[in-house]
Amino acid sequence: MLKGGPEGVGLFLHDLSQTIRELMLAEIESDIGESKLYISDRLTSYGRQDFSRLLQEAARSHDEVWLAGQLGADGMFNASLTRCTARGLATVKMPRNANETLAEGEFNRYYLRALCVFALRNNIRRLRIYRAKAVSRPGAEAQALVGKWIDAERLLDALRTNMGDEAVSGLPGGLNSGLSAELI
Repeated sequence: MLKGGPEGVGLFLHDLSQTIRELMLAEIESDIGESKLYISDRLTSYGRQDFSRLLQEAARSHDEVWLAGQLGADGMFNASLTRCTARGLATVKMPRNANETLAEGEFNRYYLRALCVFALRNNIRRLRIYRAKAVSRPGAEAQALVGKWIDAERLLDALRTNMGDEAVSGLPGGLNSGLSAELI
């Protein structure tokens, strides 16, 4: 049985190899060096301090499921968050899957960035979008992308520019989309 995707929990990332992991680390370290690493405001100060180390460790030798487990430890996330509602600001309980959402989103983002770097270095210009995680109700916009081709340079630029929760419309790697890309 495959880990991730339709048969399991987490993401099934077709091209995750040692080379891609090394490129992921380089992308993470570049963001750290440029003070561009996304640090969710949902994390506590302790969680914010430890996030970059955990993300690097996940890229080096684990996966997004391991990262979610580490982020799910007590003291990593705030107990609540403030949301804008029709009635104004409201304080709500932190979603129980906040650790999974952050881990999957950021691991996939760096995986995709590494895949784009690899593709461009090897004169591969396009990647194919696929569903890397089963979702109960796939959004119409995300579902319409499955099987489509995307320019690797455009995707890399978008993922380096848009961090964290920022929507990357029309591209894989968006928050909770369950989409990724592969070399073909």
